[in-house]
Amino acid sequence: MAKPGHSWSRVPVGKEQEEEEEGEDPLDARIARTGCLEQHRELQECMEQHRDWRQCQTQLRAFGACMARREQREQ
Repeated sequence: MAKPGHSWSRVPVGKEQEEEEEGEDPLDARIARTGCLEQHRELQECMEQHRDWRQCQTQLRAFGACMARREQREQ
């Protein structure tokens, strides 16, 4: 019988700390390669400040538009 709860396991605490000390967040690195890192950070700052995505529509649209432009350039 399956165990209750999720089926994935957390990275050991020591491993998380090593990754943080080694360098940049992999997600930030991927977004940086898109050219939309500034818009992403502005969106993150807005979300941290307001804790409500509805109040961050300007930043959300700017990030979405940047990503859409990138996708069009790749096609």
